[in-house]
Amino acid sequence: MVNFLKATKIDKTTEADILAAAKKVFIARGMYGARMQDIADEAGINKALLHYYFKNKEQLFEQIFMDAAAQLFPRINMIFTSDNSLFEKIESFCEEYITVVQENPYLPLFVLNEMNRDPVYFIKKLWQKHSGPDPRKFLEQIEAEVKKGNIRHVSPLHLLMNLLSMTIFPFMARPMFQQFVGLDEMQFRMAMEQRKKEIPAFIINAMKR
Repeated sequence: MVNFLKATKIDKTTEADILAAAKKVFIARGMYGARMQDIADEAGINKALLHYYFKNKEQLFEQIFMDAAAQLFPRINMIFTSDNSLFEKIESFCEEYITVVQENPYLPLFVLNEMNRDPVYFIKKLWQKHSGPDPRKFLEQIEAEVKKGNIRHVSPLHLLMNLLSMTIFPFMARPMFQQFVGLDEMQFRMAMEQRKKEIPAFIINAMKR
């Protein structure tokens, strides 16, 4: 029994080391540029042992994505369903989303690729493991604030789309910004930190009467 527990602990530690190494490689080289050998080298193991835990990089990438989704989705749902003010929710959404994607910058492109490849299967698989974001209360709150006259008339759906696109797009277009604007990795990260404040300020100022 002791040996079994010890072996299980070693397995879990090795798997965690592999996931940490894969995350570094995916960030540096992207999903399609990464190789299993690169991940094995980063983890300090041989390729055969890597394949024992994960048969291919797609399976490995999916595991990392699901782990990141487990971080992001509950946070976003807490924001959407909280009793905070509308403006506080907008500020919190930008803070949380950008923070998680800064740590997992490959997520938006992976989601886009999977959605284009087989959206029904991807959503079903994702929702089986994690409850997806439920923005209904947030959308109802926007509509209520409009009716009270507290904010300008705005479509709740379009506001949500604007919020998502303004936070997601810079990560999708990072190579373009880095190439044409001349941003290095540190400058891009600093710009995204600034966007945690810039995006909500822009949206809220546009909504205020």
